[in-house]
Amino acid sequence: MTDPSGVKPAPGPDQPPIPVRLVTFNTHHGVGDDRRHDLPRLAKVLAAADADVICLQEVDRHFGDRSEDVDQALLLSRALDMQLAWGPAIDEERPGDAPRRQYGNALLSRLPILISDVHPLPGTGEPRSALRTLVELDGGALWVTTTHLTTRSAEERARQVQLLRDLHTDSMETGVVVGDLNAAPDAPELSALRADFSDAWTLAGDRDDQARWRFWQRDEGHTHPARAPHVRIDQVWVTPGIQVVAARVLDGAGASDHLPLVVDLLVPSGV
Repeated sequence: MTDPSGVKPAPGPDQPPIPVRLVTFNTHHGVGDDRRHDLPRLAKVLAAADADVICLQEVDRHFGDRSEDVDQALLLSRALDMQLAWGPAIDEERPGDAPRRQYGNALLSRLPILISDVHPLPGTGEPRSALRTLVELDGGALWVTTTHLTTRSAEERARQVQLLRDLHTDSMETGVVVGDLNAAPDAPELSALRADFSDAWTLAGDRDDQARWRFWQRDEGHTHPARAPHVRIDQVWVTPGIQVVAARVLDGAGASDHLPLVVDLLVPSGV
């Protein structure tokens, strides 16, 4: 990490890497495959993951009837006793003194959040955004960018991915890009990401998913649709130097139409 003077402090001798458990999960605004909005069920799934950092997509804040007009981001952060960073993609006024109607990405963290900013992504149709945060580690720091790319076209996704790459500047040596990318890891539109990041699933020394009896699909990391996952669109991408110890697709307990992905990382210290 670079201090305000532009001088990066030298790491101490033989500092071990820092373990970080990270989850990414498209929550489908808390509505499960039984079509019920059940925020306690979602909170239970997230708590069971025992993560340091949780990156969520499709989160509602006073959005309307589909999520009982509650502030999901705040309620989840309180239920899990974690810090909250918020990145709306939709942000609309409502009449009178009603809270703003919002929808987007959230980051929950056990670790201190030092920086948080939101960046609209280019494209048409449903607005999309990226939530960029800097999380303080014990002896280091980690940039985490959470996003949800468009479903409209590969061309629009390519433009969005280029912006994600541009957000990660040279001074941000250690970081991850996570979320629902709506594309396979080897899709051409993700080429700008592959230039500087690596797919955590392929790097993981230990992998497990929810294939169960489908032995021909073991260890493929499929996360969607939840009842019969057959695509790997929920992903974690890491910069060089970050080790991926394990990657697992968790049982979502019916809390969403996606399944959560958890990765155990070893982040270089002194960065």
